[in-house]
Amino acid sequence: MKNSRNGKRVGPVPENKAQLKIHGAHAALRRPATETPSDLGAEALRGISTALNTLLADMFALYMKTKNFHWHMSGPHFRDFHLLLDDQADRILAVTDVIAERVRKVGAPTLRSIGDISRRQRFQDNDAEGLTGFQMLAELREDNLQMAAYLRETHDICEEQGDVASASFLETWIDEAEQRVWYLFEACRQVGAPS
Repeated sequence: MKNSRNGKRVGPVPENKAQLKIHGAHAALRRPATETPSDLGAEALRGISTALNTLLADMFALYMKTKNFHWHMSGPHFRDFHLLLDDQADRILAVTDVIAERVRKVGAPTLRSIGDISRRQRFQDNDAEGLTGFQMLAELREDNLQMAAYLRETHDICEEQGDVASASFLETWIDEAEQRVWYLFEACRQVGAPS
């Protein structure tokens, strides 16, 4: 079949995308249509995308736990703790989009569902009822301390693979996790609060 485009003769039109072929020097670099081209090697791509996707699942799990405790906060410090957790949850959620977009920018797929998150997350959910405000803050303090460790591990992987952009973001997120730990620690430093 022949078509004309602007009065010029062109070759046959492929019936589907699978029939498209890449010609020239870049033919060996064929990738699925959804994978962004990257100069990172296949091994680096696997390591970085796995680490970032696991971190993304952890961020969603920490976000959900923080919102859970925000929604179920009660007691004499309700307003202060409620607002503190709302602010922290917003900051955690803001990071999730950046992580997912980094995964896509380096050329890999990212998380697609709640099920995907639950299979990858390393944090334990907490569905318990009747927790005190101090118990909630203490648990989040420990989770954020662990998040800082996960962020450092991911930073090391990205740095080793030459992904300086992800490593740069991770440095900021480590500082943010440490700030959450600090605020939660100070909020718990009251008589009778768990240490």
